Amino acid sequence: MDLTSETTVYVMVALAAACVALLVWLWPRFARRGVRQVLARLVAIGTTQVVIVAAFACWLNSSYQFFGSWGELFGRVETAPVGVTQAGGGVGTGNEVAVKGALVQPATDEQLSRVSGLPTGPAAVNGRVESVKVIGRRTGVVDPAFVYLPPQYFQKAYQRQRFPVIVALSGYPGSIFNLAQYLRVSQTAGELQRSGRMQPTIMVMIRPTIAPPRDTECVDVPGGPQTETFLAKDLPDALKSAYRVGHDASAWGVMGYSSGGSCALQLTMRDPHVYTTAAALSPDYKVKDDPTTGDLFGSGPDRADRINGHDLMWRLKHLPAPQVSVLVAESKHGERGYPQTQAFIKAVKPPMRVASILPEHGSHNFPTWVQEMPPALEWMNQQLTFPQDVVPRHHKSKNKSKKGPGAADRPATGHGTLRADGTEPTPTTGTRR
Repeated sequence: MDLTSETTVYVMVALAAACVALLVWLWPRFARRGVRQVLARLVAIGTTQVVIVAAFACWLNSSYQFFGSWGELFGRVETAPVGVTQAGGGVGTGNEVAVKGALVQPATDEQLSRVSGLPTGPAAVNGRVESVKVIGRRTGVVDPAFVYLPPQYFQKAYQRQRFPVIVALSGYPGSIFNLAQYLRVSQTAGELQRSGRMQPTIMVMIRPTIAPPRDTECVDVPGGPQTETFLAKDLPDALKSAYRVGHDASAWGVMGYSSGGSCALQLTMRDPHVYTTAAALSPDYKVKDDPTTGDLFGSGPDRADRINGHDLMWRLKHLPAPQVSVLVAESKHGERGYPQTQAFIKAVKPPMRVASILPEHGSHNFPTWVQEMPPALEWMNQQLTFPQDVVPRHHKSKNKSKKGPGAADRPATGHGTLRADGTEPTPTTGTRR
C-alpha cells in the first residue's frame, strides 16, 4: 500500500477502531489487581493511542502530501541513476553525476490527478500541467515537480519563443501537491494570463525538501544535502534542457511560502546570476539550526561565515546589495514576522529593489497566501523579460528581450507596497528613489 493512498488511510482507521473495541472488550480482564494487570492496562492504552495517532497522521499526510512514499518517511531518498560517462570535448565542473536519460523525466500522475481546477482540453487553448521528475546532474537529487505550460507554449505563433519561468517552492514539510491544490499556483497564473494581467509564463512547482524528512532550508550542508546547488544550478539546467525557457537570468523568478519564501529570498540574494526576482510570502530572514534541520553549517573556522552568509540582514549590512527585485508579504496582525519584515524593507538599498504586501489581518496559512498570490504574480510579471527568440547558440539574435507590461518605465530602485489588487500606492518608506 502506498503511503498516500486512501487504502492506507482506511486500513489505519479500521485498525484504530479495532484497537478501541478490543480495549473496551478486554478491560474487565485488565481491571484486576496485580503488576501484570497494571502493565497490561498500560500496554493496551498506549497501543490504542499510538494506532489512533498513526491513523490521523496517515489521513493528514494523504490530504496534504507531506511525504510521498514510505521511503521518504524513513529517510530513504531516491538518487539519480549513475551510468558510464564517455570522454568528450565538453568542459564540466568535475562534480557531475552521469545521468541515464533526460534531466527531466515523466512521473506518475497520482498526485496530479487529485488536484482540482487544472486545465483540460486542447493544450494550445487551455495550457497543460505536467508531472515530472527533475534529476540533478551535480547533486544526484531526484525531486518531483509539476510544470505548468501556458497555451501560448503550444501555439504556432510562439514556437520560436522562450518563456519566462517562475519557480514556486513549498514550505516544510510541504509538497508540490500543496502548491497545486492549496496555493493554486498554476490555476492563479492561468487566470491572470487569460485576463491579460500576466504575460505567458511557465510555472514550476517543486519542493526544497530534497532529503526528507530533513529540512535543509536551501543550504548546501557541509558533507550533506546540497540544496542550494540543486535549486540554483541543477534545476535551471534541467529545465533549460527540456523546455523553451529563457536562458538569461532576467527571465527567471522564484517564489514561495513560509520556509519556501525564505528560500526564494536566499536564492535571489545569494545567486542573482540565476534568479533576479523573488516573492516571499511569510518568510524568515535568517537560517537557523533546529530539530528538523540538524547541523546545517558544519564545524571549523568557516562555520561563522556560512551562518552569516545565510543571514539576509547581515548580508544587507555588510555586503554589496545585489541588483535584484524582491517582494515580501506579511500580515500586520496575525503573523509574528511583521517587525522583521519591516526591518528588512528598511535595510534594502540600491541597486536592490523591494516591494511589499502588508495586509492588516492574516495568518500563517493558505487562505492568507492565496489572497496574496495574484498581486505577487502580477508584480513578478512586471520584472521578468519576455519574449526571447529561440535561435541556435552559434547565431546571434537581433531581437532584444522586452520587459513585461509596465516594466519599461519602472524606477531602477525603490520601495513600494502593493494593494490586494496589485496596484502600487504610496511607497512604504515615504520616498520613491
